[in-house]
Amino acid sequence: MSTAAMTNQIAGASPRFEARTAGVLYLLSAVAVAIIEIFVHGRLNLTGGLIAVSGMVAVTLFFSDLLSPLSRSLSFVAAFFNLAGLAFEALRFQPQDVNIAVVFDGFYCILVGYLVFRSASVPRFLGVLMAVGGLGWLTLLSSTLANYLSPYNLAFGILGEGLVCLWILVGKHSTLEGAGQRGMKAQPGDTSAAI
Repeated sequence: MSTAAMTNQIAGASPRFEARTAGVLYLLSAVAVAIIEIFVHGRLNLTGGLIAVSGMVAVTLFFSDLLSPLSRSLSFVAAFFNLAGLAFEALRFQPQDVNIAVVFDGFYCILVGYLVFRSASVPRFLGVLMAVGGLGWLTLLSSTLANYLSPYNLAFGILGEGLVCLWILVGKHSTLEGAGQRGMKAQPGDTSAAI
């Protein structure tokens, strides 16, 4: 199969399929990171980290495509933040012991949370939790603040991202409706993107 044919097939994939694929990749990347942090040491740690980062790059691109009908510019900015953070993670760049990748993920979560909140069919509390989780990740900019709020700041981050991932995987209503119309319901049958 040629590259052009595969690209056309992927571009023509249903939003539900894209959302489920993003959810599975999200889950697999999170599990890979957990396994790497707990069990893998040495050179395999770098290889496993790159595999997890690659999975999250794919998730970011899927999410950007799925959320773009709600706001193309915010979806692009969110994707930029996450891809920049993933680049820092791949390079293991942590100036002054600040995990810059997680901080960039915090900005990503806030923007995605806002876009999910704007959706007419996804429960708004998921958007709020995602945004609060992003704020939790941002506390890592200050080690004093992060230590003071620990473990709650990390719990909100994990909870927010985890529930959105769970919704993507098993949610009955897997469409984002009302794209670009803040707080307004879309017309029946108008499904612009999936999550």
